[in-house]
Amino acid sequence: MVLVIDPQIAGISGDMLLCGLVDIGAKKSKIVAGVKTSEKFLNHSIITKIDFKKTDKHGVNATSLVLKLDEHHHERKGTEILDCIVKTVQKIGLSDRAAKFAKDSIETLISAESKIHGVPKSSVHFHEAASIDTVIDIVGTAIALDDLKCFDHEIITMPVAVGNGTVSFSHGVVSNPAGAILEIFAKSGILIYGNDAKSELTTPTGACMLVNLASRCVQHYPLMKIDSTGYGAGQKNFEGFSNVLKIVLGEKSHLQSDVVSILETNVDDVSGEVLAHVIDKAMSSGAKDISIIPTMTKKGRPSHMISVICATKDVDRLANVLISETGTLGIRIRSSERFIVPRKIIQLKIKIQNKDFAIQCKTAGKSFKVEYDNIKKISEKLSLTFKQTEELIKAEVRKQLK
Repeated sequence: MVLVIDPQIAGISGDMLLCGLVDIGAKKSKIVAGVKTSEKFLNHSIITKIDFKKTDKHGVNATSLVLKLDEHHHERKGTEILDCIVKTVQKIGLSDRAAKFAKDSIETLISAESKIHGVPKSSVHFHEAASIDTVIDIVGTAIALDDLKCFDHEIITMPVAVGNGTVSFSHGVVSNPAGAILEIFAKSGILIYGNDAKSELTTPTGACMLVNLASRCVQHYPLMKIDSTGYGAGQKNFEGFSNVLKIVLGEKSHLQSDVVSILETNVDDVSGEVLAHVIDKAMSSGAKDISIIPTMTKKGRPSHMISVICATKDVDRLANVLISETGTLGIRIRSSERFIVPRKIIQLKIKIQNKDFAIQCKTAGKSFKVEYDNIKKISEKLSLTFKQTEELIKAEVRKQLK
């Protein structure tokens, strides 16, 4: 199964994530009972009412959080919220993975605030996140994920809308997204983007939970059969779109998918030696694959088209390789989704002609492929042809993979 979190339009907040999980079937009574336990571990904070109800958000029937609190604290140390969350999840007996998610989420928020303000983590003070509703969002989401057994599924996210304009908070007015959001998403691999909404669409609590949940960020939905769809309502209303977080649970195809970048350039004045060097240099610089195709260009000149497949993060580095090594004056770049048969790399020990060798195999289902370098090295040691060596190795591998 796969859980897709879709914050492309309205972003994500803690209550939107929690409500979206309730909307696809997480037990409300279990969540309410669990988060009420947190009152014991956070002084002067009482939950006078908590419930979930259906609401209309610009034409979308979504679940929203109804919450009333009796508390008067406008500032708390981050460690107080952390301590409350840790004690609550221990008291209610969440799974180890759910407990880790809850603890990691609040620690991510504390770390972001620590870096932004230049203070030790132990000295971080929350203002907007000082309320018990931060605990409710994180602990409630952990309970919901546990109840739906989502920690047994792959969890992925779409790119995150963060809005536009400015944000007013305890330290004044800043441009949106605020520093905490940028710090939380830094190095997470999750893509963010602004839109025309003159408001904060993604909150720090929502962001810190997302980076600790999603295993990867995708730009297209995976190949999947839909089981259920949930909509978690945000507190604000907007004219042009529904302020909801969409969550989709389904059965994923055995094929994996991702998005790669493809770099292409045509060259008509490059020697075969240079092209061979480009292949080696591109592969050592992170290319997933490279093809060189003979073509004809203007004025009937023979040329070659160089096509490089790579991860988006490696585009700049590989573009520089093509420019510096070939002298090309232009590179075409496009994104492409691809399906991938799941595979794994295994290490095997084999014996050929009474000699022991260690090899590496790539396996996918019942098929396998031995690494080229392993075959080449063994063929040289045994003074056999590459083809003979490959057949001998394959025979040994088949015995072990039966």
